[in-house]
Amino acid sequence: MTGQPRHFLDLKDFSLPTLRTILDLAHALKTALRSGERPDLLRDKVLAMIFERQSTRTRVSFDVGMRQLGGQTLMLTGQEMQLAREETIEDTARVMSRYVDAIMIRILSHDDLTDLASASSVPVINGLTRRSHPCQVMADIMTFEENAGPLQGRKVAWIGDSNNVLASWVHAAGLFGARLSIACPKQYWPDEGLLSDIAEVGDTVSLDTDPVAAIADADLVLTDTWVSMGDTDEGERRRILKPYQVNPRLMGHAAPDALFMHCLPAHRGDEVTDEVIDGPQSVVWDEAENRMHVQKAILCWAFGIESI
Repeated sequence: MTGQPRHFLDLKDFSLPTLRTILDLAHALKTALRSGERPDLLRDKVLAMIFERQSTRTRVSFDVGMRQLGGQTLMLTGQEMQLAREETIEDTARVMSRYVDAIMIRILSHDDLTDLASASSVPVINGLTRRSHPCQVMADIMTFEENAGPLQGRKVAWIGDSNNVLASWVHAAGLFGARLSIACPKQYWPDEGLLSDIAEVGDTVSLDTDPVAAIADADLVLTDTWVSMGDTDEGERRRILKPYQVNPRLMGHAAPDALFMHCLPAHRGDEVTDEVIDGPQSVVWDEAENRMHVQKAILCWAFGIESI
């Protein structure tokens, strides 16, 4: 590759036409796969996957997706690399760029992600940071489009605490023209950076503490686990967030044909009940599958391939 690499770090870095190109390619790749076609668009390319924390969906979807495109993967953890011995993230990027064709990293520090990308001469993809989770939200949008049509003008409700998935949904709402209604307890309110993003998006995003008001007539209901890796106040979080559980009573305030999504893993009985996640409005398994299809499209886009 020549010129600057095509990184995929945050949705707010992109224009709507670029994200639309990626989503259209994801839909096409999924259709092709279901027809028995596996175009080897990334034949002989090697994707390095670096994980600071545990992963199921991100690891498997990128690994299998890259193989379906004819490429290969290399799985690494921070603890088995020289990162664990204080080699800088920039030096790691410079070395890895000499070996592999692209890097996907799942790391908590968003600053480390951007430092890695700034020093890398190959594409870097954000597999998750504490600040954002763009691949997940692209899969969410793909899933909504499959089941309910365009996102523009539709109401999306986020129920629970503020986190990286919500941050990427704020970016997506501004780009795709959705109305995002957030219900979050004051104790777990968005930080200053996300509040600034919300303000920048404008009136299409609302923020309150009332889950019933947020979910009213929503076309899509989203939640996430209340206790994430590294949280130490598990009991307190459950107590404060209990009124934000997505159960049949709360779901009943959404539009009759509303979809329910969860990025998984779900803590059943906490943020969502079995009746909802296993119910007819839930599309969480399509959502999980679409991580692979949309990430295949992101990988292709990173290498300059925008259609099949």
